[in-house]
Amino acid sequence: MNIAFIAHDRKKEEIVNFAIAYEHVFEGNNLYSTGTTGQRIMDNTKLNIHRFLSGPLGGDQQIGALIAQNQMDLVIFLRDPLMAQPHEPDITALLRLCDVHGIPVATNVASAEIMARALDRGDLSWRELVELHRPRLDK
Repeated sequence: MNIAFIAHDRKKEEIVNFAIAYEHVFEGNNLYSTGTTGQRIMDNTKLNIHRFLSGPLGGDQQIGALIAQNQMDLVIFLRDPLMAQPHEPDITALLRLCDVHGIPVATNVASAEIMARALDRGDLSWRELVELHRPRLDK
């Protein structure tokens, strides 16, 4: 499974703690992240993460490209809803791509925990369901 981690600055400690708590669930998957978030997770776990650029420098868009190419299965994006982000259009575009392509996205620890627990149980067989009901975009 291809999983992306993204976190705004004030959420980085939260995503690191989350990755530590669910390290056993994420190991063995293909992990991706924006630059600083990925480095912080790797510094505190044994997880190997492919790091893209920092979010404001285009990392969000690089992950979005994988989503658009149907190469991402799950996105954990801990957003800071109380702080304006200079790259807000990129964030909105990433969330839109998740919606268009039916990719589960967690934007807070509560939803991320639900997804991690489902992944741990092997309950994330949503792809088959999405493909059955996905509108054809090439028509």
